Amino acid sequence: MLDLLIGGGEVVDGSGAPRMRADIGVRDGLIVEVGDLAGVAAHRRVDASGKVTAPGFIDVHTHDDQLLLEGSGAPHPKVLQGVTTVVTGNCGVSLAPLVTEHAPPPLDVLGSGAYRFDSFGAYLDELEHARPIVNAVSLVGHSTLRARHMAALDRPATDKETAAMRRTLARALAEGAWGLSTGLYYPTACAATAQEVIELAAPLPDCGGLLTMHIRDEGDRIDDALREAFAIGRALRVPLVLSHHKLVGKRNHGRSAQTLALIDEAALEQSVCLDCYPYDASSTMLLPSRVNQSRDVMVTWSGALPGAAGRSLFELARERNEEPEQTARALAPAGAIYFAMSEDDVGRILRHPLSMIGSDGLAHDTHPHPRLWGTFPRVLGRYVREQRLLTLEAAVHKMTGLPARRFGLARRGQVAPGFHADLVTFDPNTIMDRATYRRPQLPPDGVEAVHVNGQLACASGQMTGARAGHLLRRRGNIS
Repeated sequence: MLDLLIGGGEVVDGSGAPRMRADIGVRDGLIVEVGDLAGVAAHRRVDASGKVTAPGFIDVHTHDDQLLLEGSGAPHPKVLQGVTTVVTGNCGVSLAPLVTEHAPPPLDVLGSGAYRFDSFGAYLDELEHARPIVNAVSLVGHSTLRARHMAALDRPATDKETAAMRRTLARALAEGAWGLSTGLYYPTACAATAQEVIELAAPLPDCGGLLTMHIRDEGDRIDDALREAFAIGRALRVPLVLSHHKLVGKRNHGRSAQTLALIDEAALEQSVCLDCYPYDASSTMLLPSRVNQSRDVMVTWSGALPGAAGRSLFELARERNEEPEQTARALAPAGAIYFAMSEDDVGRILRHPLSMIGSDGLAHDTHPHPRLWGTFPRVLGRYVREQRLLTLEAAVHKMTGLPARRFGLARRGQVAPGFHADLVTFDPNTIMDRATYRRPQLPPDGVEAVHVNGQLACASGQMTGARAGHLLRRRGNIS
């Protein structure tokens, strides 16, 4: 007898193949049958008539390191979207291995009091004990390693410091970390050289780890930044993931045609892909240098002026009779949303065959970017159903089968016998994000049911309290 039978609907299996009419049978957390299961006995049945069932979405770019440890009582921004697996530790920022009460920006995006794990293994052990709501893949952050081993971050690492970071990374990989992430754009790592990254990341190829990179520049000098990333990936001989690929600043609008061509050229010689989110505004720490690149800037949190969260920096500056850069400095430490991208670039990057979907949401912001709550339904509603930029099958592939293959997630990302029963059932005619820049925490419409490893995590927008996620520790090489 089956534990679960999802029947009466269509299946988009995550491979990119056309949708099909099929039932799905689940036993012991695994998919055991896909096809016509009329008359097959099951303990629980889900009527998916008029709906689509797909693999649970894989959010390849998150900062959910601390969110994964939190309780299951409140609505969960990822589960409500149909996400069943998250990749954490991106942009050089991971919760471990670091113990400090005063994490430098942007490490503070993970929340206050978060840095209490002296080893990566200690973090993974606590996460495993907590049984996360969704499956978790954890990266080690380059900036976290720098903060652990360097007294000053405004310079390249010495040979001794690089060796210490290399040893710590090797230990983390042995404990189950999936790879290394960088944030060469940020103050904590912008002084690091490419050679520093190559030398400290030397354990990656032997351990089967991958490298994700928030590159050094996403504006005027993005070509140089991309070439640096390609060179680091080639030197290490590891799979390279370019984080949240985008072009910022009006004079760079339209250049995605050029940058994607550079990525295509590099992909002929090395393993490289990218992730993106379906919005024309980014979000990170509040940096005065970013202000003049933007049409507007919205404050997401401020340590100096908490009431600024959710307000326009430009409006605040006018009220204070000062330049926006001066206001930005006065609000620090703080976070912001930058309206500095082109919708045409967003669409071009989104439909590129090497792009995957990542929310890059910041769960601990007072007034977060709406991508935290809306990324995946927005792709399916706005870009598939309304704009027809992608087929449903192609979009689901970018959210499931493609990231599972690129990150080496065995038996995930596809609806097929033997695969883990991470499943989302949704209405293709109504699925849509509701979160906005003014009301960023509204849950989406159209997500009917979410199963994590065969257990119901969410039904019609209501959390069940189940904590069925698995900690996915790295094992072997990534293809």
